[in-house]
Amino acid sequence: MKTPAARRRSRRSGGDEEDRTPDLRIANATLSQLSYVPTRAVIIAGEVVSRKLCPIPATIVGLGSGLPGPILSFHALLSPAMNHLLDLLQYYGLAFVFINVLALQAGLPVPAYPTLIVTGALASRGGYSLPALLGTAVAASLIADLAWYSLGRRVGGPVLRTLCRISLSPDSCVRQTESIFTRWGARSLMVAKFVPGFASVATAMAGVLRVPLWRFIPSDAIGAALWSGVAIFLGYIFRDAVDDVLGVLQALGTIGLALIVLAFVAYVLWKWVQRKRFIKQLVMDRITVDEVRTLIGEGRMGMLIDVRSPMSQEITGRIPGAVTVDPQNLKFDLIAVAPQSEVVVYCACPNEATAVVVAKALMQHGFKRVRPLHGGIDAWIAAGHDVER
Repeated sequence: MKTPAARRRSRRSGGDEEDRTPDLRIANATLSQLSYVPTRAVIIAGEVVSRKLCPIPATIVGLGSGLPGPILSFHALLSPAMNHLLDLLQYYGLAFVFINVLALQAGLPVPAYPTLIVTGALASRGGYSLPALLGTAVAASLIADLAWYSLGRRVGGPVLRTLCRISLSPDSCVRQTESIFTRWGARSLMVAKFVPGFASVATAMAGVLRVPLWRFIPSDAIGAALWSGVAIFLGYIFRDAVDDVLGVLQALGTIGLALIVLAFVAYVLWKWVQRKRFIKQLVMDRITVDEVRTLIGEGRMGMLIDVRSPMSQEITGRIPGAVTVDPQNLKFDLIAVAPQSEVVVYCACPNEATAVVVAKALMQHGFKRVRPLHGGIDAWIAAGHDVER
């Protein structure tokens, strides 16, 4: 037994080994926690994978508390948002695919291929059925495409202008789509979704051009199956690479989620800048429908040029006296037109895109007075003027 004096001396000197034993246990436990490299069981592509995470820094021990207290877990270092996103994709992948593909085919500038590739990789490990995944993507495409087909059939050309604005596609894609439809017809829908600028307006154009529904649905369904099937197949084949990417994003946590958001914003911004740059090229003087009527009535109209496809002209007709000109063969078609005469060019494109391009090309060939018709053939018809077929 220690005397009271001895105990007082022991406390002043820091205590003997027996007294310090509990403190040493606490210190050793703390140090072991500091040097511990935690592992985390994550589910990637249907498999449980145990991964080592980075060591927990010693600087996070007892921050602000003054105590050695509990060490913050690794989950506290990273936002759970990325994990929640991957969990949603794991368990609600089919719903996510349906919404994503529906939004894209509805015209919104949201890429769907990354989602299809990732879900294709998850399906390879039993996450969900491959036929169900493909059927979900095709169903979403058909719903959106049928909606645009119906609008194009009922409203006509103006719906294409709206679709170009929503999808941030260059307005010239309308004339390009007309050319493809003229050559290939409804069969072009089988590859429409693979062609930039064509996919966004092809289904509405099919309605405008009165493609029969019994031809539209099979061709569009085959095209949707090919388009989505390629992405799902890529995810299935390269599932290991997809797993690695998902693992990196999950380990990055908030940074990984930020990278995904940044990539999406950059894509939309690039599409917006591309469209604005194209519209800037279309700046030039226009001529109104009333002015065209005045020129025709006074006999001062040198040439009225229709640059639409023959298929489009058959459907809506053309302004009386107008001649059809192929935008790819301007010099040959206009060889007999006097350069000083008044020339008016019209089309059915949003912002008169094709008409402006042709008008500027004519000015480069020496024509002095060339103007696009504001509103194109739609404005002429809306004003109640006659058309010829």
